[in-house]
Amino acid sequence: MRTHQRLLQWCIGAAVVVCTAAHVLIAQDHRAEDAQTTFKSQTDVVVLHVNVFDRRSDAVPNLPQSAFHVIEDNKRQTISLFNSADVPVAVGLVLDNSGSMIARNHMVLIGGEAFGKTARPEDELFTIHFNEHVQFGLPDTVPFTNRQSLLHAALARYRPGGRTALHDAVIAGLEHLERATNQKRVLVLLSDGDDNASRHSEDEMIARARASDTIIYTVSNATRRVGLDGDPGLLRKLADVTGGLAYFPNTDEKVVESLDEVAGNIRRGYTIGYVSTNPARDGTFRAVKVMALVPGRAGLTVRTRDGYTAPLSP
Repeated sequence: MRTHQRLLQWCIGAAVVVCTAAHVLIAQDHRAEDAQTTFKSQTDVVVLHVNVFDRRSDAVPNLPQSAFHVIEDNKRQTISLFNSADVPVAVGLVLDNSGSMIARNHMVLIGGEAFGKTARPEDELFTIHFNEHVQFGLPDTVPFTNRQSLLHAALARYRPGGRTALHDAVIAGLEHLERATNQKRVLVLLSDGDDNASRHSEDEMIARARASDTIIYTVSNATRRVGLDGDPGLLRKLADVTGGLAYFPNTDEKVVESLDEVAGNIRRGYTIGYVSTNPARDGTFRAVKVMALVPGRAGLTVRTRDGYTAPLSP
């Protein structure tokens, strides 16, 4: 009889564990389906993709969970999810294809191919080329690829010319990433930051970027040697609100080096999750800060998105 009772208790306990695990997986699935960072489960996990850099701007790997501290609206949070392994990524290259790029298209081809060379079988890559029009480089029937040959064809598909619809292109990239299956999502924007042809405003673009889980890296192609600086403030802002980095190379060769560095860094980093101490489902913006504190390692810089929008009660 006692054996039977112990067996029954074990089965009940196992069922609870399975149900709890299923509940967490369902919560994560719901989160993946919603780019507005709203969650369906009663235990809402906020997931952050975090990168750590040293003073030389090199990525810092292999830090333990104990090194990280998450602050939401000035309140310490308890980390419940941590992963430091490289993960497959969905990456969109959003490339200036306006008239200013007519003599510089080789730079786009060489820099963009770095992403094809480092692609893994699970990765999902695509390109967007923008002047006054926003066009996808891959065929309509191929939303993503990991094949270097297809990426090369996409990079070379359009001739430069025309004006610049930067805001529209970034929003199109964010929307396309919603179709990806990989949960780490990245946009790499090659632009000087200027816009003279978009239907969407800068504020709309920033709001869409902040509401997404996408990390945006910006690489300036401004020709500062002839006094054309573009809008570096916008490029920094896009990177800052999403946890990316802004690069400001001063030659075409340095642009290629910057793109190559981004291609090497996008899989590195940490995934951190926590359940907020604020249970209100009020649709407000919650400011988030992550710190990495390691004895003997001063000067570490942590990059992640600057916050998220809480869900609304149904």
